Amino acid sequence: MAVENRKILVTSALPYANGSIHLGHMLEHIQTDIWARFQKLRGNQCIAVCADDTHGTPIMLKAQKLGMTPEEMIAKVSEEHQADFADFLVNYDNYHSTHSEENRKWSSEIYNRLNDSGYIKTRVIEQLFDPEKQMFLPDRFVTGTCPKCKAEDQNGDNCEVCGATYSPVELINPKSVVSGATPVMKDSEHYFFDLPQFKQVLQEWTTSGALQSEMANKLNEWFESGLQQWDISRDAPYFGFEIPGTDGKKFFYVWLDAPIGYMGSFDNLCQKRDDLDFNEYWNKDSKTELYHFIGKDIIYFHSLFWPAMLHGANLRKPTNVFAHGYVTVNGAKMSKSRGTFIKARTYLDHLHPEYLRYYYAAKLNDRIDDIDLNLEDFAQRVNSDMVGKLVNIASRTAGFIAKRFDGKLADGIENPELLAEFQNAQTSIAALFEGREYGKAIREVMALADKANAYIADMAPWSMAKQEGMEQKTHEVCSMGIHLFRILMTYLKPVLPQMAANVEAFLNAELRWDNINDTLTGHEINKFKALIQRIEPAKIEAIIEATKADLAAEQAAEPQAEADVSTGANDELAKDPIADTIDFDTFAKTDLRIARIAKAEHVDGAKKLIKMTLDLGGETRQVFSGIKSAYKPEDLEGRLTIMVANLAPRKMKFGMSEGMVLAAGPGGEDIYLLSPDDGAIPGQRVM
Repeated sequence: MAVENRKILVTSALPYANGSIHLGHMLEHIQTDIWARFQKLRGNQCIAVCADDTHGTPIMLKAQKLGMTPEEMIAKVSEEHQADFADFLVNYDNYHSTHSEENRKWSSEIYNRLNDSGYIKTRVIEQLFDPEKQMFLPDRFVTGTCPKCKAEDQNGDNCEVCGATYSPVELINPKSVVSGATPVMKDSEHYFFDLPQFKQVLQEWTTSGALQSEMANKLNEWFESGLQQWDISRDAPYFGFEIPGTDGKKFFYVWLDAPIGYMGSFDNLCQKRDDLDFNEYWNKDSKTELYHFIGKDIIYFHSLFWPAMLHGANLRKPTNVFAHGYVTVNGAKMSKSRGTFIKARTYLDHLHPEYLRYYYAAKLNDRIDDIDLNLEDFAQRVNSDMVGKLVNIASRTAGFIAKRFDGKLADGIENPELLAEFQNAQTSIAALFEGREYGKAIREVMALADKANAYIADMAPWSMAKQEGMEQKTHEVCSMGIHLFRILMTYLKPVLPQMAANVEAFLNAELRWDNINDTLTGHEINKFKALIQRIEPAKIEAIIEATKADLAAEQAAEPQAEADVSTGANDELAKDPIADTIDFDTFAKTDLRIARIAKAEHVDGAKKLIKMTLDLGGETRQVFSGIKSAYKPEDLEGRLTIMVANLAPRKMKFGMSEGMVLAAGPGGEDIYLLSPDDGAIPGQRVM
């Protein structure tokens, strides 16, 4: 079969350099690695690059808190990130940093090209300014009282109680998250990328097949509402690259230079390898292929701003941008308190990386669907498929080859038709891997594994070996099992690279896509060794307990870390002090009740709200709650929670809210709905 000679550059979204890699990150990097390994296995030149995203205010502030320079912090994080990826068998041809000379060069070059072409505009805007820290405050670094519903301690851009959106300057009693000071208004000249000039180009590109249909449809909303100029500048102090010609006063917004980091990492690789030409991959008339694997939360940056920047700078646009969904664990958002916000290293301390690679592959498709890591199903799937089906083929037959036939496979093929069926499956399996339909590819491979096991069970070489005159037949049947196993492991080599390497050592042969139709007749193999172990429930429980222990250690360390800048109180209490004392009679007026969430649904036009119908065991209440950022409506239905039952009804934009459910957390994704222990009944009073 002819092998296509394609030149492909593949990237994963850049992990931010202020924290550890967790299993949510690993979904994307495993997906990317499988696709890149598949392309290489097919004979294509496929280069995979990545880097740490290292700029921005959060990096600067965290480094200050840790008592080190940003450069020292990002170097330490980079070492950790690269170790995690390597141990998960994610093989990048180059892993770099956005805080690099290559990225600085290309950020300035692209900016200058855009500026020279009239795509950069400037205007004075009014911003909140921290007078103590002498810095302008991004939206996320301002909190205050919502100007609409008067809820306190809300973010600078939206209210998580009523769902209202606003500018930070509209907040009542705003405070700087950095210092606690009251911000003041201050004018600043900002630089804007004139995105509206690229409307036609972007409309043509987003509907050209370069995006998944869900992405293209979502982006239509931006075109319909009108594209806006994009603020690409930030004021000093800021950890990032200086905008040319601003004398150190203005810096590129982190999202300008982050995707340029793909170019920087590849440029760095080109300096190390003589066989790669940077311009061949990035010039506007490039015939190579460029693919970005990203999470659905950064679609806009990669599908509007990024291609527009490239087009305006006379560079090529991506061939495709592939977005994936989030990872949930046991049907819910990853949670530190439940032990399901699992770091990559915590997993690796207890389980083999290929278990997770296989499980993610078995669930991935070409759509933007969330992936649920159900830990019970995870263990069952791995034990059933990898151990009970795949490895079982070799373990049932290899011993006979070693003991009875001097480790050599038979000269003949016992069942040519079955062998041909396995070989011919390469066309459909290759198409599925190419189209990122890994789950379907895995199902097809496992269906073949079932046929291989059924063949071995029907032929029963263990019984055949005891029969006189059946030695040759036994040899051919066991050899047939090895032939089938070799083909299946070739198909799974992109998913299970370490197991594939061990199988190659066992078979004394390389697993290559272009030799699937060959046979190892008369070939000498090595003694079979166990390839993988079953997942024991205790291993998963150990991961959960270790994750909880990490959280406890973090919480225990917080007071010590804060002692230098405050009274040493708990961080949560420092951010939100206990309210003034009330007497018991005042508290007794609050009627807290157990309620079952009978129905939960999205609210049209509301970014933060979920509408819930609460069953109190005899009556129902309609309640709106700003928890959409942390929960899916379908995951809430049937759950018990606690509500304030005697709160006066409040008329909201979207309807009447007849109470309030209780939740904890700072907001955003970190919201935790309170639930009673098992045995509580709707309508019961909370004492």
